[in-house]
Amino acid sequence: MKSLLKTLTETFGPSGYEDAVRKVILKEVKPIADEVRVDALGNLVVRKKPAPDAKNSRKIMLAAHMDEIGIIVSHVDKKGFVRFTNVGGTFGRYTLGARVRFLDGTPGVVGYDRLEQIDATLPINKMYIDVGATSREDCPVKVGDLAAFERPFVEMGDRLVAKSLDDRSGVVVLIETLRAIKSTPNDLYFVFTTQEEVGSRGAGAAAFGIVPDIGIAVDVTPTGDTPSSLKMVMELGKGPCVKFRDVGMLSDPKVVDWMIHTAEKAKIPYQREVLLIGSTDAREIQVSRAGVMTGALSIPVRYVHSASEMVDLNDLKNSVKLLTSLLNKPVSI
Repeated sequence: MKSLLKTLTETFGPSGYEDAVRKVILKEVKPIADEVRVDALGNLVVRKKPAPDAKNSRKIMLAAHMDEIGIIVSHVDKKGFVRFTNVGGTFGRYTLGARVRFLDGTPGVVGYDRLEQIDATLPINKMYIDVGATSREDCPVKVGDLAAFERPFVEMGDRLVAKSLDDRSGVVVLIETLRAIKSTPNDLYFVFTTQEEVGSRGAGAAAFGIVPDIGIAVDVTPTGDTPSSLKMVMELGKGPCVKFRDVGMLSDPKVVDWMIHTAEKAKIPYQREVLLIGSTDAREIQVSRAGVMTGALSIPVRYVHSASEMVDLNDLKNSVKLLTSLLNKPVSI
């Protein structure tokens, strides 16, 4: 799992440019899937069919997004300094001084016009990227080019640190869950979605095409276990989080009860999540067509949307255990 997560997090895939990430996933899932297809928005849809003797099988869609936050070039000045804007939730406080890499491999470092107050909140419209150019003519990037943070994967005991753990950690959990399920009474669709960071666009289109009975988004959630953090109970190492509410959706109570009952019966540690900021693919799945019973399983992550996000390996393992327990048996909700 760690080796695959390292490969995924070190693969670049800002929103709308998930091709390289999809290739990595496809290599892992193709040998163990019953059907594989890519839709018009680039979602990778992987099906695990119900066992031949299954009765009353439910169609369940699981979603984890492939894309990561990034930046896009908006202007190059006469000295070759690059101005940019965000693609997704790229925060100024994490961006100054960051190293980035463009899709063509060009590296850059983020600078700032002038720091009058060193502790002030820094807007990205006052930042620029230095790619080593001396003029507009020798600048290797142009308006419309995309980049993402560049950081290597690091192990700190059971704590794993990398860029784009949002949501490559969810991607790994879905791959390992698919690998663990040898037979199921359910009709499972593992969907690796595009453009979540800019509005969950891929998930909405995928759900419209699949028409699931039940939807589960597998994404990350910020924690409340660091100094002066928001008053939230989610912690690293205490298990996956069963979502009750976030800014974009309220989980279906039947799905929540199903997940909690399964975790308790299997003695899998879990946490209850009420998220005060952000949302996931579950928002768009829930309102697709005539509506879908939807919930979410969240992986606790510290320093979300930074270049050094942190997860606990045990939370990933327990997420796989919980999903496998949910999907291996008939669903009665």
